[in-house]
Amino acid sequence: MIKTKAETLRIFTAALATETNTFSPICVDRRAFEASLYAPPGQHPETPTLCTAPITVGRRVCAEKGWTLIEGTATWADPAGLVSRATYEGLRDEILGQLRAAMPVDAVVLGLHGAMVAAGYEDTEGDTLTRIRDIVGADIPVFAELDPHSHLTAKRFAAANVFVYFKEFPHTDFVDRAEDLWRIAVDTIEGRVKPVMSVFDCRMIDVFPTSRDPMRSFVDKIMRIEKDDPDVLSISVVHGFMAGDVPDMGTKLLVVTNGRKDKGDALAHELGMELFSKRGTFMMPQIDEREAVSQALAATAWPVVIADMWDNPGGGTAGDATVVLGELLARGVTDAAIGTIWDPMAVQICMAAGEGAEIPLRFGAKSAPGTGNPIDGLVKVIKIVPNAEMRFGESFAPFGDAAHIVLDGIDIILNSTRAQSFDPSLFSVMGIDPTRKKILVIKSTNHFYASFSKIASEILYCAAGTPYPNNPAKTPYRRARKDIWPMIADPHGA
Repeated sequence: MIKTKAETLRIFTAALATETNTFSPICVDRRAFEASLYAPPGQHPETPTLCTAPITVGRRVCAEKGWTLIEGTATWADPAGLVSRATYEGLRDEILGQLRAAMPVDAVVLGLHGAMVAAGYEDTEGDTLTRIRDIVGADIPVFAELDPHSHLTAKRFAAANVFVYFKEFPHTDFVDRAEDLWRIAVDTIEGRVKPVMSVFDCRMIDVFPTSRDPMRSFVDKIMRIEKDDPDVLSISVVHGFMAGDVPDMGTKLLVVTNGRKDKGDALAHELGMELFSKRGTFMMPQIDEREAVSQALAATAWPVVIADMWDNPGGGTAGDATVVLGELLARGVTDAAIGTIWDPMAVQICMAAGEGAEIPLRFGAKSAPGTGNPIDGLVKVIKIVPNAEMRFGESFAPFGDAAHIVLDGIDIILNSTRAQSFDPSLFSVMGIDPTRKKILVIKSTNHFYASFSKIASEILYCAAGTPYPNNPAKTPYRRARKDIWPMIADPHGA
């Protein structure tokens, strides 16, 4: 694998990612990828979009090493439902064709998600990685960075050399983890390490926000182990994705060591059982829409952020639920702002009417039961922004053509591209100063926390309606395993 100085190493990189909520009614075709991110070779922007960080970090690393980075397509679709078979196969084969054309290569470094499901493919990442392995052969190392809200299957485990997952939820560290991945890749290529992966099945499914304990302390602990133990190259918690009805749904603990499989196995077991012992304690307390509005109205400092946490487009829902808005309207609340309600047709109507127009409008609650009722009213169109974007860490997240309307004293953002509420710039780009509102309603489970916590006097986590299957013990799974917690009390028999 080690070449002479006269020979330039060739590294292939690409990204193919989305998160599939198999219960979501919104199917994903190629247009969904193109609306979020579709960058053919050489066209990826300077800033990464979550799962594409290995490309932007790879540019710097390869430039410093004097290596050739061969970029394939990078594409990402915002989370939704099942990916069409033609879309997945087309994008997969596009990247595989680029890899074949690039051969021979000395390594492959990928950005994946880990929870994509396509028609006919329950394990798309396993399928893609296996085909990549067939192309490059057994001796060429394959590295990938993934989202922890994913499924770790035996097929993909066997096809790759190293997986590194984001540690933080909210995912503020995707660039840092890409740096980790490339560090391991460089050390492997140059012969300093021989990475080997160990995995432990925690036999559970939970939600693990790292913005609070006990998960904050657990992540700090695994990062200390990585720093202090030279045998340990990386530790990842694969959270699992409870809205993915697939056989390998569940939480795993992954350890990458430098040739110490026995040590990695033992450490993965130890950490995995520690995680399991804290099951059911990770999630933040949740209240319904009535209690959330009551608490917000009783506040004496503002803004109060109400996180409509289960109508989260980042988890594959439509983001068009009106349950919290309906409660605000019923209580006569004003000085509140809603960001966002997904309704492309309503946005088109507002764009046709133009800024300053007063029009009758029906919007929201079109996607599925459990999302509330459509809202009818005479609204004023305040601002129209084509191709709107908000910040998300070092990158930008598009939320499509958007309209800022006012109904009964409440500012509402309607958007045409589904996106969760990452950052207060969501409001400011639409002409709303979020710091001057008493109540902000956002659609996100926890990704919002890093930025909104900086301006919020209080954050209320609201479970309103049933747009998302958030109780695994009651979710009507057909394909997911039933031998894990909370489906059964103690799957380890401790």
